[in-house]
This record gives sequence, structure tokens and C-alpha cells, in this order.
Amino acid sequence: MRKPISFIFAAATVLLTPLGQATDATTASKNSPNKSHSNPTYTLYAAGDIAECKKIPAEKSMAARTSDIIVHGLDADKNAMAVTLGDNTYPVGQPEEFSHCYDPTWGRFKERTLPSPGNHDYGMPKALGYFNYFGDIAGPDRRGYYATTLGSWRILSLNSNLNKQDMQKQIAWLQTELSSNKQACTLAFWHHPAYSSGGHGNNDNMKPIWKILVQAKADVVLSGHDHDYERFVPMNENGDRDDKNGIRSFVVGTGGAQLTPMFLPKLTTEIRSNSANGVLKLSLHDKSYEWEFVPVQGVTFTDKGAGSCH
Repeated sequence: MRKPISFIFAAATVLLTPLGQATDATTASKNSPNKSHSNPTYTLYAAGDIAECKKIPAEKSMAARTSDIIVHGLDADKNAMAVTLGDNTYPVGQPEEFSHCYDPTWGRFKERTLPSPGNHDYGMPKALGYFNYFGDIAGPDRRGYYATTLGSWRILSLNSNLNKQDMQKQIAWLQTELSSNKQACTLAFWHHPAYSSGGHGNNDNMKPIWKILVQAKADVVLSGHDHDYERFVPMNENGDRDDKNGIRSFVVGTGGAQLTPMFLPKLTTEIRSNSANGVLKLSLHDKSYEWEFVPVQGVTFTDKGAGSCH
């Protein structure tokens, strides 16, 4: 259980201007940049903090409702995939949690999933439930990080749960991967956000990786961990606004687990909500991307926009 905190929003939807001033809008959108169509558009449906069935059966869980969104999207688009942002099951990532809760919900599109592990997945030694379930899909050697290519995008799945020694190995791998990356755009995802105004806040362990990605001019970072949705302005390696060279990041801990309180918003927060479960839909074009938060049925909160790659 979390310790009491002085300033939290029990249930909030806040859209912020670049200076951090609140507005009464719930949707942020921009004109889509011009897009090249030499490669097909690839679509990702992303969320973390997913399968929680301790008190209810899988078919009645919120994970079932978010998975319905993804099933519909994958059925309509052969170039679409799902992305998990860690904490795939609760409470401790047991094999039974994957078979009884994750598999009947998000497991429906397992073969079209790019996963990443979270701290609850590591509730079992060496995250054995996670790696046994996903197998080769989770990357080589059970290290929890890997890379793939979708069109003009290099996609990096990273592991934010590693000890210092293994984290250094991941950093060395990432630097090599980025130095040889020839794709026009780069997206990375992992569980613990480097920056968040949720109950867990910033994660210092991922700051070195954030800085490496900024220096490599990566474009988008996705994380979970805090059970809310939050979008930030593009930020530099110190977490300050940088519209030209910064990374746009999203916290999407809304995959099915119970939503949780947030701290006061940061000046770099553009919009956030802990009132809606749902998934982030990303449309990846040749040199640009569009995003849309898609809530479960019956919820009105959403967030839309577009950006260009460096």
C-alpha cells in the first residue's frame, strides 16, 4: 500500500497549456503533419498494468474491456500490433495469473504483441511467469529487452527492472543499437517512467537511458507503472521542454488494473487523467506519427494529436 501523500487528485482529468495553466478541455489535438506513404502505416495499441482478476473472472475484468478495443483494431488492420508496458498480470506474475487472467483477455492477440516486463511480473523469481508465457516474443536470453523494425520506425522494448550490472549491459546494447540505427524514427517503451506526475513519480534508474535516447534523437517513449494516462511536451535530457530535439513521452498505465491517485501535475504535463481505462493508439507513418487515447466503452475521456520525427 502507498503511504499517504499530501497532494493527490483522487480522480482527475487535467489538460494543461505549455506553461502549466489548467484549461477546461479534455482533448488536445493538432493538425496532422504531411505524411509520406512510401511505407505502409503501422499501428500500435499500447498500455501497461493490465490483467487483474483476483476478485472477478477474466471475462468481467477491465483487461477484457481494453482487450476488446485492441481485438477490433487488429481485425481491421493487418499492420497493427499490441504493446504491453509492463505489469502484465497481478499481483505477482504467477504462471496461473497469465493462464487465467492475461491469456483470456490480452492473450487473444499474443502472437501480435510486443511485450515488456514490469515490477509485478518480477514478483516471481526471474519473472518466470512472464518469460514462460511469452517465450521468444519477449526477446532473447530472458534479458527482457529487444528491438524490431516497423516500416521506417525502429522499435525498442527495454527492461526497467534490472539490477545495476544487467542495466549496464542493457545500456551498452542500446548504445550499439542506436549507433547502427538507420530508420527515420525511433520509439522506445518500458515499464517505469523516467518522468511522471503519478503516485510513483519519476524513476531515476531510467534517466541514463532517457538521456541516451535524447542524444540519439529518438522520438517517442511509452511507459506504464502509474495507473493513469499522462502526455508530456517534448523534453530534453534534463526533463525540460525542447520542442525541436526533445522526446514526446506518454504514461499509459490504464490497461486494466485499478486506477490510482496522482501528484500535482508537472510544468511539462500537457494532459493527464486517472478517470479512464483504455489504450493508446499510435499510427506510425514514414516521418511522423499520430496518437489517440481510446477509452473503454462508456468513458468519454480521450486525447488526440500528431507529431513529426526528428
